[in-house]
Amino acid sequence: MRLTKNTILITGGSSGIGLELCRVLIAKGNQVLICGRSEEKLAQARVSYPAVQTFCCDLSQQLGREKLFAWVAAHFPACNVLINNAAIVHRTDFYTDPDMIAKAEREIQTNLMAPIALTKLFMPLLEKNANAAIINISSGLVYAPKAIYPIYNATKAALHALSQVLRHQLQARPVRLIEVMMTVVDTPWHKGKAPAMAISAEKAVYETLKKIEKGQEEIKIGQVNKLYLLSRLSPGLAFRLINRATA
Repeated sequence: MRLTKNTILITGGSSGIGLELCRVLIAKGNQVLICGRSEEKLAQARVSYPAVQTFCCDLSQQLGREKLFAWVAAHFPACNVLINNAAIVHRTDFYTDPDMIAKAEREIQTNLMAPIALTKLFMPLLEKNANAAIINISSGLVYAPKAIYPIYNATKAALHALSQVLRHQLQARPVRLIEVMMTVVDTPWHKGKAPAMAISAEKAVYETLKKIEKGQEEIKIGQVNKLYLLSRLSPGLAFRLINRATA
């Protein structure tokens, strides 16, 4: 896939992996659009990267998704790449947390329903433009869930299954479906307590884009390939090992 001269929308693009994708893709000569819930973070992104275009919205709400699509369609009709990167997580105990259902609903809406809805909304626009692609950012936890993230694991496993199905269904259409299964990455997501095994956002994005350029469509970053193989050989051992790590 060509990663120059595109118009790319990155959800959750104001920090972490999304912001690093923004930085690198602008440097490669792309028009980059990002969205996020925090206007303050979006303003900081504009200061760092004056070429970026930003839109503040809450993707957990259908109205937010529709407003985002309307903005892109009206102002950037050449948009040909959608990167579904936005995600939230709650580190909690399912049984004891009195707010478990509300947290689950927010995670499911942001991590799963938003990519589903945005993919449906953007598909007619994307397929009008050359070099079109949808890139879903999932996680190596689709192979071995981490017990402290009861809902996050489930949303990413569902996104993985959805990506596989959509790739199959879109074979006859001019839009590629790419999934990137991230390893643990040192971003603000960990609130300064990233585990020792975490890789930098720079390294994660470099590996991601290199593999996309090579034409890979199901991409495993960092140690995810080893986790995948272990999960196939010994699912129980993979689960125990992933839950032995911190964070």
